Amino acid sequence: MMCILGIDPGLNITGYGVVVQNRGNIKIIEAGAIKTSGKQDLLTRLNIIYSQILDLIKETRPKVCILEKLYSHYKHPMTAILMGHARGVIILAASLKNLELVNYPAKTVKRAVSGNVNASKQQVQRTVEGLLNLKPSQGPADITDALALCLTYIYHLRKDFNI
Repeated sequence: MMCILGIDPGLNITGYGVVVQNRGNIKIIEAGAIKTSGKQDLLTRLNIIYSQILDLIKETRPKVCILEKLYSHYKHPMTAILMGHARGVIILAASLKNLELVNYPAKTVKRAVSGNVNASKQQVQRTVEGLLNLKPSQGPADITDALALCLTYIYHLRKDFNI
């Protein structure tokens, strides 16, 4: 049995999902989002993300943390910089708890989950909901993106070890 923490990092919304994979069965332990406000200063926002991720790790005791790789669109470089701050405190929390850290680019996740490297966020969200038997969500796609990271890790394990 393996406990996996997937995190879709963001400064406004950090989505997370914790799943347990056991003999081909995947069970969601916890999933949600950490939200901060643009009205808060950067230090406060990063502290909120860091402390809530650290608490989540303490509660669920995952073996591995899966993060989306940093991506920057040339039209929006500040988005990547802000996401980098969030990723940094998440990596620190994972490191302090000695978690294995795996990073996947968004296209790898989209291919693993939907079979399409150009899948939209909504397509990934619907696919993850279907694979994990979840009700259609009205919430942020960041949560299903985090669960998609967990699924990608499991699929890669199966491929590598013929599980």
